[in-house]
Amino acid sequence: MLERVIEVVGTLGYLGIAALMFLETVVPPIPSEAIMPLAGVAAAQGKLNLLGVVVSGTIGALLGNLLWYYLGRRIGPKRLGRWADRYGRWFGLSARSVDTAQLWFARYGAAAVFLCRMVPGIRTWISLPAGAAGMSLVPFLLCSALGTLLWTALLAWTGLLLENNYRLAEQQLGPLSAVAFGGLLFLIVLWKFRRKNSAP
Repeated sequence: MLERVIEVVGTLGYLGIAALMFLETVVPPIPSEAIMPLAGVAAAQGKLNLLGVVVSGTIGALLGNLLWYYLGRRIGPKRLGRWADRYGRWFGLSARSVDTAQLWFARYGAAAVFLCRMVPGIRTWISLPAGAAGMSLVPFLLCSALGTLLWTALLAWTGLLLENNYRLAEQQLGPLSAVAFGGLLFLIVLWKFRRKNSAP
């Protein structure tokens, strides 16, 4: 099962990875914690280049971050909470997530944009208060790009480790190992979906 998923990621190529990361940022259907490690596995197997995987994942996520940034600028700080209450459920967003992101931004400013790119749960939503507060575009892009680059590189590197462990287990346990790893991956993704859906 895992091998098939990796093959799909490898077939989609860099454009596909960028598109998936863009979608994950805009309407999180698949967590980046699933996309980038599998892309890293594909790179370890020679189907993709690791640098290309990291760059394409970063670009895709950055484009999604820009969308939320400009939406935040349009909405403004006063209407941000009301907008999240009214429309947030369509994007897996809650007013609580926006409040948390606003607190981070109010406390740490531009540093929050960098740091939050590596914090699950508010990684995407920090763009809204940054835009609503009128943060300049260049610092926003710089902080977002650096934080996202580190995050995607870490996840892709995790994929490299997963590939090595996967091959070792496959040699020792045969076909049963593929089923076990596939089941584990499925449970991780399922847990992530349930966690997002149960968020208030």
